[in-house]
Amino acid sequence: RAVAMSVSHSSKLNKLVREQYMKLPQGHLAQVTYVWIDGSGEGVRCKSRTLDKEPKSIEDVPEWNFDGSSTGQAEGSNSDMFLVPVRMFRDPFCLDPNKLVLCEVLKYNRKPAETNLRHTCKKVMDLVKDSHPWFGMEQEYTLLGINGHPYGWPDNGFPGPQGPYYCGVGADKVYGRDIVESHYKACLYAGVKICGTNAEVMPSQWEFQVGPCEGIEMGDHLWMARFILHRVCEDFGVVATLDPKPMTGNWNGAGCHTNYSTEEMRKEGGLKHIEAAIEKLSKRHNYHICVYDPRGGRDNSRRLTGHHETSNIFEFSAGVANRGASIRIPRQVGQDGYGYFEDRRPAANCDPYAVTEAIMRTTVLNETGVETKDYADN
Repeated sequence: RAVAMSVSHSSKLNKLVREQYMKLPQGHLAQVTYVWIDGSGEGVRCKSRTLDKEPKSIEDVPEWNFDGSSTGQAEGSNSDMFLVPVRMFRDPFCLDPNKLVLCEVLKYNRKPAETNLRHTCKKVMDLVKDSHPWFGMEQEYTLLGINGHPYGWPDNGFPGPQGPYYCGVGADKVYGRDIVESHYKACLYAGVKICGTNAEVMPSQWEFQVGPCEGIEMGDHLWMARFILHRVCEDFGVVATLDPKPMTGNWNGAGCHTNYSTEEMRKEGGLKHIEAAIEKLSKRHNYHICVYDPRGGRDNSRRLTGHHETSNIFEFSAGVANRGASIRIPRQVGQDGYGYFEDRRPAANCDPYAVTEAIMRTTVLNETGVETKDYADN
């Protein structure tokens, strides 16, 4: 009864009836779903249109617009916002030849919307392209019933303490694997660079990893993976939250650990470049904390307590194989003398554009302090 009560009404609609319509041929026409980040900086929105043929590249997808007053991005008196297509994926929900298209949002004057953090990230990535920055981001999330309670948890009370759930197997240890496996397959179909998944430490908490991606590609692929996650969860009638600390108490929070390397870090002797980058990061801890969640560090302050495999938000630390540090150098990297490192500070609800841009500003462009430099358009 508890499970039945916690899923949405829409998920109970007859999916076999839907399948009958989804099989209908559509001729040469293509359905394109435009996806964008809304005024919260966390939510994604979408709407669809018909093109008279399948787009073969992003240049084949026209700009569009939407009502920004309904997404927290404009006033009603001047509400039209531009949707500028930036990356195209296959549509795992309506199937080929249909597409999902990630878009940047521009205001009426063609300037980027406040939550369009891709615009400056792209500028920075163009500046540092010769260093060939690779990223891999580990997106943790928690499944909730539509009542806001973690999916599969007892109605009144809590599951047993953490321990058996991480990478767990069995009906008493993991909840919602159907969702996770459906999301994984949907991302593979779409062309998202998903590279793994696992059950996390808190029951009903999961993680998927995206990467390696170079430059701006990281934010594009993670945002589309998030959209697909929310869309898959909609079909199953549950909610995926990226809240960094969805349950208070003795439960792990949710992060978006960011693995990073430049070309010189990946070569023989790269460890010295890794250590130099970590030294730069150590002197700019406050700046990074401010951009590693959408609320200037307030969300992360609930998570980065120094407990539950986190560092303390007020202190910078680094170590080999240390999951309680701000920066972890994997043991294998320490042994090989080259590779990558992991920034464990970004919150689950971070904007990947903001995170990857900040890392490049500090480690490659050698910015210091809390102010950022404004680079001219190329």
